[in-house]
Amino acid sequence: MACMKLGSKTDAFQRQGQAWFCTTGLPSDVVVEVEEMSFHLHKFPLLSRSGVLEKLIAEASEDEEKCAVNLPDIAGGAKTFELVAKFCYGVKLELTASNVVLLRCAAEHLEMTEEYGEGNLILQTETFLNQVVLKNWKDSLKALQTCEGILPHAEELNIPKRCIESLSVKASTDPNLFGWPVIERGGPMQSPGGSVLWNGISTGARPQHSSADWWYEDASTLSLPLYKRLIAVMESRGIRQEIIAGSLTYYAKKYLPGLNRRQGSSESSSRLTSSALGTPPSEEDQKALLEEIDRLLPMQKGLVTTKFLFGLLRTAMILKGSPTFIDNLEKRIGMQFDQATLEDLLMPNFSYSMETLYNVDCVQRILEHFLAMDQATGGASPCSVDDGHIIGSPSLTPITMVAKLIDGYLAEVAPDVNLKLPKFQALAASVPEYARALDDGLYRAIDIYLKSHPWLAEPEREQLCRLMDCQKLSLEACTHAAQNERLPLRIIVQVLFFEQLQLRTSIAGCFLVSDNLDGSRQLRSGFMGSTEGGGGGGGWTNAVRENQVLKVGMDNMRMRVSELEKECSDMRQEIEKLGQGNGGKGSTSTWGNVSKKFGFKIKSQMCSAEEGSVSSQRRDDRKGKIENVLKDRRGHHKKNFSQDSFE
Repeated sequence: MACMKLGSKTDAFQRQGQAWFCTTGLPSDVVVEVEEMSFHLHKFPLLSRSGVLEKLIAEASEDEEKCAVNLPDIAGGAKTFELVAKFCYGVKLELTASNVVLLRCAAEHLEMTEEYGEGNLILQTETFLNQVVLKNWKDSLKALQTCEGILPHAEELNIPKRCIESLSVKASTDPNLFGWPVIERGGPMQSPGGSVLWNGISTGARPQHSSADWWYEDASTLSLPLYKRLIAVMESRGIRQEIIAGSLTYYAKKYLPGLNRRQGSSESSSRLTSSALGTPPSEEDQKALLEEIDRLLPMQKGLVTTKFLFGLLRTAMILKGSPTFIDNLEKRIGMQFDQATLEDLLMPNFSYSMETLYNVDCVQRILEHFLAMDQATGGASPCSVDDGHIIGSPSLTPITMVAKLIDGYLAEVAPDVNLKLPKFQALAASVPEYARALDDGLYRAIDIYLKSHPWLAEPEREQLCRLMDCQKLSLEACTHAAQNERLPLRIIVQVLFFEQLQLRTSIAGCFLVSDNLDGSRQLRSGFMGSTEGGGGGGGWTNAVRENQVLKVGMDNMRMRVSELEKECSDMRQEIEKLGQGNGGKGSTSTWGNVSKKFGFKIKSQMCSAEEGSVSSQRRDDRKGKIENVLKDRRGHHKKNFSQDSFE
């Protein structure tokens, strides 16, 4: 830290309890009271330096032989006046960044101008402040910190403003151009050109480069009011928004103990206000900091991480921040919701009602903000799905990531027995249909919810299962769903229907490949017949073997399809028998409904039976027969698919 020496005399001051005495050999003739301290001094050294003391001593001398003067409003109190008194007596003292602001304010208050003595304290402190302190980063920062305790006095002299301007200029300038802050942060001393000095001689070596965040730690030592002013001036000077956002993030993490889940409260100290040094921040201080961060942080996507925003939101909910502030945070998160993780979304419910374990309503609102912003920016049009991958506009990527995130979140909150069906349905249905390439994640969440809520009635189960599209389930998920006893019978029938269609489509593709292979085989035979003793016979032999293996696989697939068709035919016959028993009064058959709902044409003999009103006993018989057929269907599956793979 830079310093400037004043005075030349040896120290002649001694302290006795709450009093200071000047031991010059002459008895003191004036007592100056500052706070609880008494200074026993002499009139002449004080009169020759201070206009205020001259007036006060003159007024006090009229009444008493030994006058007493009281200075209640001097900046810095007794400690500062001790230095002022030493300056008046010409005693040696040092001006530093730690005391120059206090002495400058005290000198102004005491009118220590050149009129009362050449080289007076105002001139000395002002010169040191302008020519030394404000040209150095560390000293400017230290001087600004000392302004916190005497801010009204310092503001009259514009000292905080000058320190902040100095800091903002240095923060907005490339530090590698001038060799700082490497000098001031424990690095080697450098020449004005930036080369390293050793014993006063330039070595020619260049200092290491500094990153743009070199000033974050130093700025975070300021109290919140001064830090806000520093950031405002930096923004006005055109410092990049991402650098400002980085400093705000650093400041918030330092003073908000609950911001980081892995950070204990003992790791954070507080200087949100000048009186809170070294003590944990109060709830009011933390609320004030949260709201200031929200005001200072630009409303722009990607300036800070989504994890940091979720941390602010959690802290605001714990501290019961204002609804406006919480809504602003939710909007910020909604702007970059596609960058969130599942861990971020799992925010506990801090309300007194404790309706649910996690705050599902908050996630619902964030999703709505994201969808509204996605729609405002043009959104994304539906596109085709090929093997579970979306083919189409790249703008679908964020919304597909959000859809996957929401499906994972639904699976995490589904075991909560207090989570009501309407709330679960509303969150699942908020995701646009085109955003999901496959509904496997949604099916997994629904299955977990059904398992955790076994008391749901059949209509409620069917209503819940309508959230997923059976056509968008993978073959693996279809196989699991066909054996899932928690699903309603209607949904299982639909799954079986679309599973058969998928298999038929796959077989049709295999037949096309087979036809192409047969054509290539004929070409090979012609080629072999037209050449004698040519090389390459081993390659054709391998091709023949591969074709035979493929043919065996296709034969197995044909047998599989035949089994599925037979099982489907058995189910159809059972349904037709039940339909014929109802008398055929005005309602279409079950298979007719399936074909109408999904847009597939089925033979008329599969849709001829009609359903009517039946007695409860016959309805139970019909349900039992369908369940028997489904059990036979499950028994014929050749895949061993674990029931727990989707749970």
